Amino acid sequence: MAAQIAPPNVAIRAHEELFAYWSSLRADATVPPRRRLDPGDIKRLLPTVSLIEVLPDADYRVRLAGTGLYNVYGREITGCRLGEVYNTAAADYWRDELGRVVKSRKPGAGVHNLAWKGASHLSLIWIRLPLVTRGDEVDMILGYDAVVGLGPVQSGIRPAPAMVA
Repeated sequence: MAAQIAPPNVAIRAHEELFAYWSSLRADATVPPRRRLDPGDIKRLLPTVSLIEVLPDADYRVRLAGTGLYNVYGREITGCRLGEVYNTAAADYWRDELGRVVKSRKPGAGVHNLAWKGASHLSLIWIRLPLVTRGDEVDMILGYDAVVGLGPVQSGIRPAPAMVA
């Protein structure tokens, strides 16, 4: 799996930047309207930004996935439902997390290990921010993911074999 790995402090700063931008879009609203979002305002973050559509059947579809997410998932995920991107356990994790954002109308953030992709040494530090496109119901979610963790270490040093007594 090829991915750009960021130090955790860089990921946290990017989350803070996106959160501040999202907050500036709110004006007097609790949840900002999607129409106020201008990709030009967050150019630096776009490679791992996503827009996730809330579907009526309590599922979600990735409406837009930044080009950097291709490296994380190994393929284009724009247009895919969660079950088409993740295994069952990971899809359930995301349904729960996104459901909290929709119901609370508040941002969510966390860390999700990439063991389901065979990369248990890597994790996503993620943030999800609610948006509305029509009416007052959260029906879109702005996301940002940063891959963090330790890549395979190639030092040449090997552990000593276990001693048999």
